[in-house]
Amino acid sequence: MAVADIYATDQTREQESRGLEKVATVRHGATRQFGLLVAWDSGQRRTIRMAATAIRKYGGDASVVHVKSIDNISTPQLIGRFAEARAMDYQDLIRELEKFIAMPQYERGVGKLTRLRSRFQEIVEVDFFESPLQKWVAELLASADARHSAKPKQLPAKVNPNDYKNRVWITRQRPGVDRSASAWLIQRFIDPKARFAFAPEDQVPSGAVPFDMFHVEGFGHRGDDCTFETLQKDFRIRDAKVKVIAEIIHDADLCDEKFGRKEGLGIDGVLKGWARQGVPDAGFLQRGMQLMEGLYHSLR
Repeated sequence: MAVADIYATDQTREQESRGLEKVATVRHGATRQFGLLVAWDSGQRRTIRMAATAIRKYGGDASVVHVKSIDNISTPQLIGRFAEARAMDYQDLIRELEKFIAMPQYERGVGKLTRLRSRFQEIVEVDFFESPLQKWVAELLASADARHSAKPKQLPAKVNPNDYKNRVWITRQRPGVDRSASAWLIQRFIDPKARFAFAPEDQVPSGAVPFDMFHVEGFGHRGDDCTFETLQKDFRIRDAKVKVIAEIIHDADLCDEKFGRKEGLGIDGVLKGWARQGVPDAGFLQRGMQLMEGLYHSLR
């Protein structure tokens, strides 16, 4: 006998009450139990009832029971579980999109982007509490579309460092490990008087230098390199410690274990902790740069 439990909760912005739907299904066969928790709205109500109907059609027994709460799980805890699950889904998709955008144009197949877009729609359908990462992924998909259709751009053979002095360097909001490390590298080795700003992909001010953005100008992922590595190579920074940091940031950002460096995981964890505290972008970036300065001095 197999038993499947499907749970659903009411969630409306105007209504404080919550409800729970439980569909218990019983079929013949090996004993097995599993559960599915979904937000309860008109669409989910129809889906659950269709599932119950299908179970009965194939000889099973199904019932739908409506309750108002779960005695050992509060509403905030329940919402937190939804948010955590969707955040993991979106983060996986973000990594896939960043890899896609960093690919040489000849490797970016239409099928790959279509599959990523389909996966996004699947996640959105069960993102009942509208994770803030949903908007980020939508922006990445728009950037991937633009990058996929753009004509290949001939990169200059060499960068003139004097062209990048006293500039405004711009990147995306909520800087992670690659952007924080890149900002530190810029100010430490490229442009000591650099000023940093944040903007969406489609609102980069004229004259600003984009970094770690999915933009035709500036400095970002290139081939297998993260943004930090691109800057290091383009500006021909030969410092031995910077080379080590480049390997650390690469492994932390791309998660491909190319260099077998684990140090970056701790740095990434600290940055994620600050993000959960709601530290403003400018302060967040400054803290990340200070963290990188400490890492630089710790190396021998």
